[in-house]
Amino acid sequence: MRRKGLAIMAAQSVATSAAPGSDTTGSVDLGPATGLSCRECGTRFELGPIFACVECFGPLEVAYELPAGDPEALRAAIEAGPNNIWRYAPLLPVPADVASKPSLNPGFTKLVDARNLAKELGVTGKLYVKDDSGNPTHSFKDRVVAIAVEAARAFGYTTLSCSSTGNLAGAVGAAAARAGFRSCVFIPHDLEQGKVVMAGVYGGDLVGIEGNYDDVNRFCSELIGDPLGEGWGFVNVNLRPYYGEGSKTLAYEICEQLGWQLPDQLVIPIASGSQLTKIDKGLQELIKLGLVEDKPYKIFGAQAEGCSPVSTAFKAGHDVVRPQKPNTIAKSLAIGNPADGPYVLDIARRTGGFVEDVNDEQVVEAIRILAQTEGIFAETAGGVTVGVTKKLIENGVLDPSLTTVVLNTGDGLKTLEAVSGTGQTATIRPSLDAFRAAGLA
Repeated sequence: MRRKGLAIMAAQSVATSAAPGSDTTGSVDLGPATGLSCRECGTRFELGPIFACVECFGPLEVAYELPAGDPEALRAAIEAGPNNIWRYAPLLPVPADVASKPSLNPGFTKLVDARNLAKELGVTGKLYVKDDSGNPTHSFKDRVVAIAVEAARAFGYTTLSCSSTGNLAGAVGAAAARAGFRSCVFIPHDLEQGKVVMAGVYGGDLVGIEGNYDDVNRFCSELIGDPLGEGWGFVNVNLRPYYGEGSKTLAYEICEQLGWQLPDQLVIPIASGSQLTKIDKGLQELIKLGLVEDKPYKIFGAQAEGCSPVSTAFKAGHDVVRPQKPNTIAKSLAIGNPADGPYVLDIARRTGGFVEDVNDEQVVEAIRILAQTEGIFAETAGGVTVGVTKKLIENGVLDPSLTTVVLNTGDGLKTLEAVSGTGQTATIRPSLDAFRAAGLA
């Protein structure tokens, strides 16, 4: 067992697993999902609001009976579906009629052919930016929350909650408002103001916790084990196995948008590490189903230097990820004790990838580069992935001749502080003479 503290959280999860009105007898309708499986020891559990194995305290993930048969027919069914993540409902833990329920319907965001950025970075192959700032609350978190909402419905929860570095708080607030849940979300007290406003505008309770994200997460784990948390679905704690599956839709969309082909290389930001591990899981499922041709691909993880426990472990050749105290402008990635860190190491090594980090100055530079080449204003996490891509190319680690996909997971309007020096080129009187005098003609 490689994750400290999971034993306590597992016990709390099992002790409080049943929400009022929940059904954990195996008759829950979550589509092709057949149960939960421990990622460490393989022990199986019935579908329910639990997230850790009682045998070894390893993390649980959703197990499926995926559709069998003609891949061409499955491709055609997917392509005929709605232009959101529900086109992949046969591959997700959701009921078959999910598209008819109140939802923000996230997904199917743009895969941008980033030719200008490629030229700037010296990429000779194809370079794409998967721009998830186009989701309803302008981050990829809408995907994972949409899946968690369906689990919350199935288990009879009445309140949606989470611990968040910002984007998730907004996604939960919006999804709860749309789906008719109460919401109460918890954030570090010093988040970027744009994220605070966006999380609070939906009318749910927004609670700042004195401390960093890891402090917030510990508090939420305690609340789950207390009667105060009865009837609460914490999307990234007791609903985490289902929540995490939403990130698979990024893999599905990328491959579909590439003409049902695997990219050669992906650069993915690391906060908890769940997004990276689930993208890999999604790619493997597409291969297994015959929807894409099997071929090697490399996955690269991206962190900010001020919170880089996974890249530190990778470079040192360690299997254990030692927690760090975050100190970076990339607050959406500022998780000092990433739950899926060890699995990120496994995937990067298995695929021949790498885990790299960049400092705050490089993050800001990368935000500007992406904006000035492709017209995409990324939040700091996007600056991290673009900055890491640039660094990997310069260091000869990422092959610039191959097809590469870089993820931008959020909108720069949420992290304006990072580029606060940006402003007007000049202030002039309303006359042509003043315009000429400013040297702008």
